[in-house]
Amino acid sequence: MTLYIAAYDVESGECLKACRRIAAVHRRLEMPATFFVLGTLLESDGAAYRDLLDDPLFELASHTYSHQVLRDHPFCGEAASPEQARREVRLGKEWAERVFERPCLGVRPACGFADGLKGAPDLLRLIADAGFRYVSSLAWGLHHSLPAPLSQPFSYAGDGFPGLWELPAHGWHENLLKDNNAWGPLRITLWPPEMPEAIPPRFIETPEEEAAVNRCFIERAAREALTFVSLIWHPWSLARFDPQMRMLELTFALARELGLETGTYADLHARLTAAQ
Repeated sequence: MTLYIAAYDVESGECLKACRRIAAVHRRLEMPATFFVLGTLLESDGAAYRDLLDDPLFELASHTYSHQVLRDHPFCGEAASPEQARREVRLGKEWAERVFERPCLGVRPACGFADGLKGAPDLLRLIADAGFRYVSSLAWGLHHSLPAPLSQPFSYAGDGFPGLWELPAHGWHENLLKDNNAWGPLRITLWPPEMPEAIPPRFIETPEEEAAVNRCFIERAAREALTFVSLIWHPWSLARFDPQMRMLELTFALARELGLETGTYADLHARLTAAQ
């Protein structure tokens, strides 16, 4: 059965207040989630994040230390130096485990990439040596287009790291659906698109419109009996657009209506390793 994972990239000072609203919805609806949190936020507000997210419903994972990009990215800039990359990976994990006092299994690099970390053995070695069990770095389509396709898990055995899993992310970086990055009109979709039904004609304006875009990915994942589906959400952007978190309620209701299981990226990793 397809696993639905709610996941959040927690990456700015606006996120703590937003995460309070998000966590309240999750607890009320008993919906699990994975929070990928920057190490710098845990360094500055660790006690507050622990009070909020130290809950069996939630997985706490790393979003690196300070959101420096690990590979060259056409929209997010040049890659960090090797020394900076080492700091991003190791300190991100260190702060997650220091604050929450439990193992941090996964990392989502800033921005994500069209090929994940394929062909980047030095980065994969950094991540594996740090003790991560999975990376969630595949978050764009071909040529760094959006939406990201429904790519499914794979190991990095082909790059020499059979014990390290790639657990991708799907759909839109929702902040770009709303122009919350103020990038304005941007050539970012493929032609012809893989999922034209998931490409709105303009920036979305309501939580209902956002939930309708989400539906395209969730229904397709259920219809094709995929291993999992997980959309790319940012607390600061969600709260700015939809402070009542209506979109979350609509999306979670759909996942349950379709009979999807719910869980975290750690749950998905456990399922994959148990099947080996």
